[in-house]
Amino acid sequence: MIDAVYRAESGCVLATLSRPEAARTDPVYWMSAGSMILVGLALAAAGIRNFYRAGTPVPTNEPTRVLVTSGIHGWTRNPIYLGLFLVYGGIGIAARSPWTLILMLPLAITIRYGVVAREERYLETKFGATYLAYKASVRRWL
Repeated sequence: MIDAVYRAESGCVLATLSRPEAARTDPVYWMSAGSMILVGLALAAAGIRNFYRAGTPVPTNEPTRVLVTSGIHGWTRNPIYLGLFLVYGGIGIAARSPWTLILMLPLAITIRYGVVAREERYLETKFGATYLAYKASVRRWL
């Protein structure tokens, strides 16, 4: 399911970016889109860096070694997903693609309930009260 949504959205983004009128957009679109993309990349990179520094893997199919609660993870529990959503939204704005932005909703729902919920259950089982305290003190997204 996640793969199908991702492929559909990627196709919309690529098709939209190849349109000639996308290159002639108002600079406000490019500045706001560029800002979203840069902030998104910074958030995702900070999250990945925190994982590597803590010695825990980034891929969700590998076992977590340690609960990362410092740095960007002290502000948001999911900086990588949040960053990638910002990048995706920035691309949609830059391309002036309503379909890219519309498809962001099913992507967000899929990530939230199909991926994040599973990860949270796993972390609650693995880290118990420590994760529950972290979860109570740090928001999921912002």
